[in-house]
Amino acid sequence: MKRTLVAQTAKVVGEKVRLCGWVDSKRDHGKVTFIDLRDRSGKIQVVGVGKLGELGSEDVVEIIGKVKERPEKLVNPKMVTGKVELEVEEYKILSKSDELPIPVEGDGLDIDEKLRIKYRYLDLRRERMAKNIRLRSKVTQFIRNYLCEEDFVEIETPILTKTTPEGARDFLVPARLQRGKFYALPQSPQQYKQLLMVAGMERYFQFARCFRDEDARADRAYGEFTQLDMELSFVDQEDILQLIEKMFTKMVKELLPEKKISQSPWPRLTHKEAMEKYRTDKPDLRKDKNDPNELAFSWTLDFPLFVKQSEEDYFHGSGKAKFAPSHHMFTAPHPEDISLLDKDPMKVRGLQHDLVLNGFEVGGGSIRIHQAEIQKKVFDLIGFSEKQKEEFEHLLKAFSYGVPPHGGIAPGLDRILMVLLGEPSLREVMAFPNLTSGKIAIMDAPSKATEEQLKELGIKTTEKRKKKD
Repeated sequence: MKRTLVAQTAKVVGEKVRLCGWVDSKRDHGKVTFIDLRDRSGKIQVVGVGKLGELGSEDVVEIIGKVKERPEKLVNPKMVTGKVELEVEEYKILSKSDELPIPVEGDGLDIDEKLRIKYRYLDLRRERMAKNIRLRSKVTQFIRNYLCEEDFVEIETPILTKTTPEGARDFLVPARLQRGKFYALPQSPQQYKQLLMVAGMERYFQFARCFRDEDARADRAYGEFTQLDMELSFVDQEDILQLIEKMFTKMVKELLPEKKISQSPWPRLTHKEAMEKYRTDKPDLRKDKNDPNELAFSWTLDFPLFVKQSEEDYFHGSGKAKFAPSHHMFTAPHPEDISLLDKDPMKVRGLQHDLVLNGFEVGGGSIRIHQAEIQKKVFDLIGFSEKQKEEFEHLLKAFSYGVPPHGGIAPGLDRILMVLLGEPSLREVMAFPNLTSGKIAIMDAPSKATEEQLKELGIKTTEKRKKKD
């Protein structure tokens, strides 16, 4: 007999069906036992007369029975299947479950996060978490369809790439075939997407995995995250803003109809205006911050191209220059300010655009530098040594073969979902997040490599001795 999903049972009253799923809960009333059976589509009440007694919570079962209407007084309006129930004729236990180390009912936010992440495969059985992950899938599918209709091409870029001083610490991967050399996991596909513009792709996107060795916090994941990466040729900043505004407005309307965007078109603030009025470049413009369904999108524009270089900017330049990139070193200066690069760089505005939602920066982008001479000048201003400049020789070389004006944006998928769903952490919208310590609890990673592995790579490790008490 073909399997029927729980959510389909309301359409087959009076018919015999075969359901498969987990025992969500059990209520034993002597001769009659009730269970709620859960599958990916929902839950249904199952009634067994003199049956089901051996079933336990979270057992995986197959049940064959007849779908019946519930008595009117026993209808459960909170369930999609609340008007029907399944009367058991036969059942089979497919897999018994031990007692769970964490409960899977409720929202789970009161449970130690380390335990939830360690047992994530159980935590994802939770209704809230399952909805989050399923919505994530719908969001990516919506965006993919939308952009393809707009003539974008989805292109994957390499995960094993080159270490370059772009903005955060790299994760390094030793190269077995070239001992002493290392790949880097990409902080973003920034240079690859610009090279795709040189290639004439004109409109590119991907859901890119990005890797940064930086400290975790509620709105930032340690290690890896996902961003919607986009790049377009022959556009100005206005084209990018309009595209994103239309796409996300339609997405909210179709996938989150209970949410309301408070202002349309989205407000636009210059960096100077935002800092003077709100003392932040990511202001929360909601009219009622107690309304969980209000969404206040806005744009922050006209950032300074440079900030004063600090010790924290060691990865940007030599550490000896006065300036560091405000966004990144590929952001184009405002056309009206190009002459200031030689006179007063701190007054130069960048063609940067930050997407803000309810007080969170959920995406950033810019019009890029496409003239090699301006790119070289920016490298000089941020104090790049000749050796550091050589790290970008491939990009400058590509720019010598005809590069179109181009720009892009990269909304963070995890962060925007966190804000849309009102979750306290972006780990609540990720299937298998890392702990804030960087540990991948479910796999107990990172772990030590064997001596054989290290020898093959030509690597020796040193361990600091623990101090005696």
